[in-house]
Amino acid sequence: MTEILALLQNIAPLLEPTIFRQMSQVIFGMLVISGRITMLGLSRWTEKGGSYRTIQRFYHSGLSWKAIQWLFFRKRLLKPEDEHIIVGDEVVIGKAGKETHGLDRFFSGIQQRVILGLSFFAFSLVNVQEERSYPMQATQIVKTAAEKAVSKAKAEAKKVKKTAEKKKLGRPKGSKNKDKQEVVLNPELLRIQKALQSLLETVGTTITLRYVALDGHFGNYPSAFMVRQANLHLISKMRSDAALCPAFEGEHSGPGPKPKYGAKIDVHKLDAKYLKETSVEDNLRTDIYQGPFYNKEFAFALNGVIMLKTNLETNAQAHVILFSTDLEQAYDKIIKFYSLRFQIEFNFRDAKQYWGLEDFMNVKETAVTHAANLSFFMVNFSCA
Repeated sequence: MTEILALLQNIAPLLEPTIFRQMSQVIFGMLVISGRITMLGLSRWTEKGGSYRTIQRFYHSGLSWKAIQWLFFRKRLLKPEDEHIIVGDEVVIGKAGKETHGLDRFFSGIQQRVILGLSFFAFSLVNVQEERSYPMQATQIVKTAAEKAVSKAKAEAKKVKKTAEKKKLGRPKGSKNKDKQEVVLNPELLRIQKALQSLLETVGTTITLRYVALDGHFGNYPSAFMVRQANLHLISKMRSDAALCPAFEGEHSGPGPKPKYGAKIDVHKLDAKYLKETSVEDNLRTDIYQGPFYNKEFAFALNGVIMLKTNLETNAQAHVILFSTDLEQAYDKIIKFYSLRFQIEFNFRDAKQYWGLEDFMNVKETAVTHAANLSFFMVNFSCA
């Protein structure tokens, strides 16, 4: 056990001696505890008589978790010669009560419903060669009163729309074209952008980061715009019914400017010039297509990758549309990097099952922040 705790010497320069001692006792308790990881549980398992008050002081101390995570990662886990990408996702944990900081209703992907609890948006660095994810920072999502009002208004508008008469087709009379270059980021993307910039400032020039992989929730233009503002490229997934068009290549002889978009593509009947790879396994054929495509919601072309699977017995088909804002990126890299996004889910699993992300009962803002970030720090600590 002493050899394990010796790993904490890597972050000793960032901690005051008292806080370092308290943290050593807390981590010792987390490593040997057999029940839920709460402050009371930790106080019963710490060595050298660590009291509940000692544990409480640690959870209310001043800690810079982004600096702690980065220093430990750089000294114990970083392989500078390997390629790394950034992955991000939201994790929701159920909580009861009324006083916990940030307590609200969030959609849980595991339970497939809205639950009462806390939500954190986490960024991790993924070593591409190792195919392993390392948490770097977790930011709690706290909805403002304005956000809650907007969400409530949208919900009411949907109810009205269902009961109203069918909307007339076509463009409303008098509407004008919108400038796609002007994007107003919503509060969610502003929070993520701030966290992303903070991560990039912490990493600095130690390693080169070019790509951010996010799930299909962020497969839209505002998210791509947000990532491009940080001089990074977004890799994500589009809706299966997303409309993609190649650039217009025909002759234009009519009035007005030359069209920008060609005819909408049919993902089930793509031109052979886009085909990159075909494979067959267990009567399932996979065709991979790649090309520069436009979507009218985006202000620029996308590097689209379409994976079309065909059941050779029933001829049933299904497809997935991935994209990258880097037009030069190879299709296999896009597929691999997006698949590596799922590695962050293993970070969430470990933090919940082993390191108390769902167990803590802290209610104050500082204590909640420390409890969540300590859980993610222990994910890296257990890998060292």
